[in-house]
Amino acid sequence: MQVSVETTSGLERKLTVGIPASKVDDVADSRMRELAKTQRINGFRPGKVPLKVIKKRFGEHVRQEVVSEVMQRSFYEAVIQEKLQPAGAPHIEPVVMEEGKDLEFTATFEIYPEVELKDLSNITIEQVTAEVGDDDLTTMLDTLRDQQAAWVEVKRKSKDGDQINIDFTGTIDGEEFQGGKAEGFNLVLGSNQMIQGFEEQLAGTKAGDELEVKVTFPEDYQNKDVAGKEAVFATKVNLVNKKDTLKMGELAEKLGIEDANVTTLKNDIRKNMERELNQVLKSKVKEQVMDALVEEHDFAVPRAMIDQEIDVLKRQALQQFGGQMANLPDLPSELFEDKAVKRVKLGLIVGEIIKQNKITTDKDAVRAKLEELASVYEQPEEVINYYLSDENRLNEVEQLVLEDNVIAFIQEKAKVTEKSKTFNQVMNPEKESSEDE
Repeated sequence: MQVSVETTSGLERKLTVGIPASKVDDVADSRMRELAKTQRINGFRPGKVPLKVIKKRFGEHVRQEVVSEVMQRSFYEAVIQEKLQPAGAPHIEPVVMEEGKDLEFTATFEIYPEVELKDLSNITIEQVTAEVGDDDLTTMLDTLRDQQAAWVEVKRKSKDGDQINIDFTGTIDGEEFQGGKAEGFNLVLGSNQMIQGFEEQLAGTKAGDELEVKVTFPEDYQNKDVAGKEAVFATKVNLVNKKDTLKMGELAEKLGIEDANVTTLKNDIRKNMERELNQVLKSKVKEQVMDALVEEHDFAVPRAMIDQEIDVLKRQALQQFGGQMANLPDLPSELFEDKAVKRVKLGLIVGEIIKQNKITTDKDAVRAKLEELASVYEQPEEVINYYLSDENRLNEVEQLVLEDNVIAFIQEKAKVTEKSKTFNQVMNPEKESSEDE
């Protein structure tokens, strides 16, 4: 077998492979002899069909089949011989394939890039530290009590924070407009659910009140038919409800705490908060590490791997839409290009770090990760057994542990600075940034 390699562009390689004619012709002849033993053709006894008859009827098909097999097999032998690592399926094209002549074909494909690892000590990581304080726990408990609260009817005037049930009909210049009418509509005063000025005029009303609410739609309102126009809403107040916030014992009972024990409730909520906090802190470190790895390493990425990653991202996006893929439009690949390139580069960089530094995992670490994942479920042992019973699912957990080990390895090499933050600053970064502004 003769092989020549040509670099066509970047990571693309073109193999030209020559195969002696005998390697194809002898195999094709052998298969046709086998066919002659089993084929039934009128005018010939079973097993006595002349080879030239078999060749005339089946020769072209058999030869094409053999040529295809030989090219596929020879391609893999050639890349091993030339020490190449294909990063995707090759495009194989015959050049010479006539019977009696040496077979020649080309195979065009991309190879994996050589990833030269940079000095990991150049990476800078901000390690945020935070803890769940007593005030944070109190705030969370108050939030849960508020979320689990019920609305109770009251016979008084409404105020901010109350829920009122209303009927309304909106008109512009005396004419009703689409979307301006509702019956039995629940509105929490102060929620800013309606356009500016609407809720303010309903504050202080009581059940049975009827009034006209006058507002002006914003110029940039989404419904262009009413944007910038004045409207009058004939409104009737049906009910006024106040929020009946649960007591701590009632919250414990509603959340299924045994004996509605408040101490147990607080301990459980604190543990959940600490677990979520630790996950966010780890996630922030991981994000910094991954971003830094991409920034530090500049190399070409195989197009085939990018396209494959784009397909994965498309499937994930379609699944998030909650519909069947067949009923959804094909999403433009450009939407996922940058993310796909980043993910492919990270995979190659992390793989090289693992290989060069012999980073591994062990059963104890995998078991610990399983217990961590299962701890948020009511029946953690069932979740653990779910993963242990399937090799593919267990492999996913092993990869998570391996990734954690890589992050820890890089943290040891990198420049790490610590910054203390509150629980709320970590868990609500949008609110923190708006306050800073």
